[in-house]
Amino acid sequence: MKLLCIKENFKKAILNSERIVSKQTTLPILNNILFEVDKNTLKLSATNLEIGIISKLSAKTERIGKITIPAKTISGFVSNLPSENKNITLETINQELKISSGSLRATIKGLSADEFPLIPPKKADYLFSIPANKLKEIILKTLPCVAFNEIRQELTGVNVILTEESVFFAATDSFRLSEGSFKLEKEDKNQEIYSVFIKNINNIIIPANTFIELLRVISGETNRVVVTIEDGQIFFEVDGIQIVSRLINGKYPEYKHIIPGSFKTKVILDRSLVQGAVKMASIFTSGKSGEIFLETKLENSKVIIGAKNSEVGENISEIKGDIVGQNQRVVFNPKYLLDGLSSITTSSTAILINSETSPVAIKEINEKTGEIIEDYIYIVMPIKN
Repeated sequence: MKLLCIKENFKKAILNSERIVSKQTTLPILNNILFEVDKNTLKLSATNLEIGIISKLSAKTERIGKITIPAKTISGFVSNLPSENKNITLETINQELKISSGSLRATIKGLSADEFPLIPPKKADYLFSIPANKLKEIILKTLPCVAFNEIRQELTGVNVILTEESVFFAATDSFRLSEGSFKLEKEDKNQEIYSVFIKNINNIIIPANTFIELLRVISGETNRVVVTIEDGQIFFEVDGIQIVSRLINGKYPEYKHIIPGSFKTKVILDRSLVQGAVKMASIFTSGKSGEIFLETKLENSKVIIGAKNSEVGENISEIKGDIVGQNQRVVFNPKYLLDGLSSITTSSTAILINSETSPVAIKEINEKTGEIIEDYIYIVMPIKN
């Protein structure tokens, strides 16, 4: 193979591929990136057998061919290329890749492309698409609640529920739960295929690591992410890059019933003030599971957040807020409460409470109307005294 391509495009594709590559010795070929050259196209593929990534670049090709190259070596080389030269030339001779860019030259020993595992090709048409900024926002809000305990494999992924009107993304580690949703417009769906698909499959589990890789390839210039699901695999297409991942087998816990339909107390507070008070209180707790309390005072429209520890001392913060309903006192793990507050993107947040033992909800507030936004909810279980 022999070709010329734009250096920055090549560098970006290599770095995206290198992150997927498996770091193992039992199958050395998985440490490599597959280079395939066809007419005017360079295709780079990498996989760890659970997630695969394929990038296609425009290139001026003189000779087609394919080879696999160690990801660590090629990544280190392109990361240190100077900015002056805009193009890069690649040529293979006897299982070696010769690279040149300006005055720089390198030769990297490769392995036969015939040993590289097949990344499942996409056969079906796309199912739906979603604005990249919206998907990124939902993923960032959902991932903190994913469990990384392999004892319950289904909890190591994000549960995606498909309906005619919306797509729901949810994650839980049994201590907290987050759910975000995206309303599907007519133009977002491949309507005929989508309607048939969700009659048979409307509930899937996507590995958290797949979403982590997806976040890395979504750039500020990305417009939409196109999604296809088939044969236990999910395909994401982003700016000429395709990520393919297996789906997690198993049944996700029925979580909808955990989310209360109504609340006895609604508190609206400045999010940054609450975060500061929780962080301060956490200093006065012991260990990772230390306890802080949140108490509402209807009589003076204040929320008290604090902690007391016989070895450290105590702390109290008072925050002015809009309180409707009953007075409440709830005890929390500060980390779980902070994770929920950190997922909120609005300046004000709503904290919704029923009792000291019931699930507590955190939601966003519309900046203009002051109303609660219903497309995202974070649920945290209080610590029972």
